[in-house]
Amino acid sequence: MIDLRALREKPTLVGERVRLVPLSAEHADDFYESTRDEEIRRLTGAHRRPGYDEIRQWCATRAEQIDRLDLAIFEEPGGRFVGELALDEVDPDNESAAYRIALSAIEFTGQGLGKEATRLILDYAFNRVRLHRVWLNVYAFNMRAIAVYRACGFTVEGRLRDALLWDGRRHDALVMGLLESDFRRSEV
Repeated sequence: MIDLRALREKPTLVGERVRLVPLSAEHADDFYESTRDEEIRRLTGAHRRPGYDEIRQWCATRAEQIDRLDLAIFEEPGGRFVGELALDEVDPDNESAAYRIALSAIEFTGQGLGKEATRLILDYAFNRVRLHRVWLNVYAFNMRAIAVYRACGFTVEGRLRDALLWDGRRHDALVMGLLESDFRRSEV
């Protein structure tokens, strides 16, 4: 049985190169700027550009959300905001949740920051929340993200054909999943 209190606690998770903190209003400026990076928008399939007030309100309400966990990602040392991630679409009956991560600028990709952040949140998801399964969608052209997810233990479970229309081209999305048992094997 999952522990929903673990979603309400809004923890700070610390690794060697990243620190994950509860997303809040103080992160609104950085979060807003991240929604302006064209390449990040393409990689995440974000057509719509939310306004600053919408972003500020969204960030300010994350602590109130008892059925999801939204965390800001900071680089350590230095404390630069490098993105955000979430465990959402939590299904207590099936002990599963969706995962998403977005780095704030292309300059932060390829450095292992997203991989470390993903491993930290997966450890929390399986050991503290006690989920059985974590899943995600990733666009098939995002090979760097797919490689990171595979390195963290995710496997491709399916394909959503023509899920994204971007600049007149259609792209598939891959459904990837990770079971607790696979996560435990990868910890060894």
